[in-house]
Amino acid sequence: MQKFIGTGVALVTPFKEDLTVDFDALIKLVNFNIENGIKYLVINGTTGESSTITKEEKEQIIEVIVKTNNKRLPLVLGIGGNNTLEVVNELKARNLSEIDGILSVAPYYSKPTQEGFYQHFKAIAEATNKPIILYNVPGRTAKNMEPATTLRLAKDFSNIVAIKEAGNNQQQYNSLLKDKPAEFLIISGDDDLALGVALAGGSGVISVIGQAFPKEFSEMIQLGLEGKNIEAYKIHFKMMDIVDYIFAENNPAGIKTVLQELGICSNIVRLPLVKASTELQAKIAKYVADF
Repeated sequence: MQKFIGTGVALVTPFKEDLTVDFDALIKLVNFNIENGIKYLVINGTTGESSTITKEEKEQIIEVIVKTNNKRLPLVLGIGGNNTLEVVNELKARNLSEIDGILSVAPYYSKPTQEGFYQHFKAIAEATNKPIILYNVPGRTAKNMEPATTLRLAKDFSNIVAIKEAGNNQQQYNSLLKDKPAEFLIISGDDDLALGVALAGGSGVISVIGQAFPKEFSEMIQLGLEGKNIEAYKIHFKMMDIVDYIFAENNPAGIKTVLQELGICSNIVRLPLVKASTELQAKIAKYVADF
């Protein structure tokens, strides 16, 4: 799955003052990332505020991104949840002809056993022939999918091609990298650990900050994939503060503040999220001005 190696970005959903989707800003964001080295785009992820997007808006967002992208980059669509049957039904019903892969989050809130995780993703894998990227983010789902479960799925289903691992746990990354099948991709979901994962044998990142600094972040990851650690860490050190800032309060309030400073979209988020605090906005504005 060469198309998912390097830097992908989890796109935000820009909003206007009246909280409707700002499609002009979305088009601007997509083109900015395509033109500056990003390898693939992820639609309808956590950073896109998928939990507060209506079904109608989701369809419009997908349509606009597909049209804007115009087959230039691979597209990954988030289709996941804790109602396995609903996820399976969406996969079977949706036209995925323009979509290159599915990002499917581990079931949240329900807190399944490891066998429950396995059976959930087994049902998903059997519902589509599209490549599937598992998404483990225990900080949001309240339950960790352990490496043994991930590797079992990787070995049992040929269309489960990768995991976006976002547990912010270096040891868990190492366990996955140590025992994974040769073609299975370990993708970092942690911007702060992404370079280290790439250097250790990972396949890249699905990034939040990358959509604001696509040229620099994708260059850093590429250097990491090539084993050029000294050059890569120069960029990593330059970006450490902004990565800390965007996750200091909530995501995507932080990254939307960065994108506002860059003139790409507003920093408006939908409740229950709120804008970054005045203090955090000031830190981000100074970083962007000095970058």
